[in-house]
Amino acid sequence: MVEKRLGGRIPDSRLATLSRILVIKLAGIGDLLTAYPALEALRRRFANAEISALVTPQTELLIRRSGLVDEVAVLDKYRFDDPRSFLRPGALLDLVRLGTLLRRRRFDAAVLLHHLVTGAGVAKYAMLMAASGARVRVGLDDGRGWFLNLKGTDLGFGAMHEVEYWLDVVGLLGAVHHATTVQISWGAEEESYADSWWARAGSAPGTPVVAIHPGSGDYSHARRWLPEGFAEVARGLHAEGLLPMIVAGPGEEGLASEVAGLAGVPSLLLTGTPSPLHLAAVLARCRLFIGNDSGVMHVAFASGLPVVAVFGLSNHRAWGPYDPEGRRSRVVRVDLPCSPCFYRGHTMGLRYGCGDLKCIKAISPEMVLSSARELLSATEKER
Repeated sequence: MVEKRLGGRIPDSRLATLSRILVIKLAGIGDLLTAYPALEALRRRFANAEISALVTPQTELLIRRSGLVDEVAVLDKYRFDDPRSFLRPGALLDLVRLGTLLRRRRFDAAVLLHHLVTGAGVAKYAMLMAASGARVRVGLDDGRGWFLNLKGTDLGFGAMHEVEYWLDVVGLLGAVHHATTVQISWGAEEESYADSWWARAGSAPGTPVVAIHPGSGDYSHARRWLPEGFAEVARGLHAEGLLPMIVAGPGEEGLASEVAGLAGVPSLLLTGTPSPLHLAAVLARCRLFIGNDSGVMHVAFASGLPVVAVFGLSNHRAWGPYDPEGRRSRVVRVDLPCSPCFYRGHTMGLRYGCGDLKCIKAISPEMVLSSARELLSATEKER
């Protein structure tokens, strides 16, 4: 049994015996990408170990294609966000089946890359860690991590970037990676898709394209800046010789079309990309990305694209583009005493924000345009 020490480490002699490692990251695309440097660190430190990941259906393809893990198991975590979900026979049966599968793998270590925010979450993760059978159970502790025996201190959302939190967690196992950014790669299939998409788009060769994503995914629409704001930004960029490309995530086609119509200038419309990797391959050929806090924003940044990220109620210190040197990103926000109110401290906070969303409405198109111009100029030499 690993000694219970906050911030403790395992002796090298015990690390050498870790041959099967489970990483639990039940989250959306953006959250998964924040774990990439930690997964890279584990892969380097335990090159001969079998590393498995437990992820959501939304991120299964992304992690399978990452090359960072050997096996993937899937759980729809959103079915268990409500404590009452544990009372549904079907849901409990799924957990039992998954627990049986994990137990058969006989893991030596289980690594939890999550904050312990809700009672249902604590129960869910405790069950999964126990089901793994791992003698080494690693994660962050905010006072509720009783089921962990190797713990890092959770200082609250935004005290560190999520990337840095997960690097600290795997660092307890001796896995070290001095990450300066998050990167993803794709293959010939996605590159061919991008070739075809750009050929169909018909933009003039050499025309610089700026991708604009007015959506935020389904988890919290309160993160969205106003469509009129994105439309004015598109008009301003078009007047300066750039071609706007309005990007729609799943279910956001109507919103993207609305922004394109409000802009009233020639633009491209990107919808229906088959996967995050196909999206990355298309976006990588743009000159700049502008969008809300979302998985699409994280995909754009991980593809190598400079990013202007618009943040309102959500925590930019936790989920902004991971860019410690500030070379390829700018965050546009208004510094209000109440902001951020979503994922603040050790609590979830206000998922839908307050009634009037001053933090979003106070952001002006000129603020976004100014950041876009500055970042375009700063990254011109890196093209």
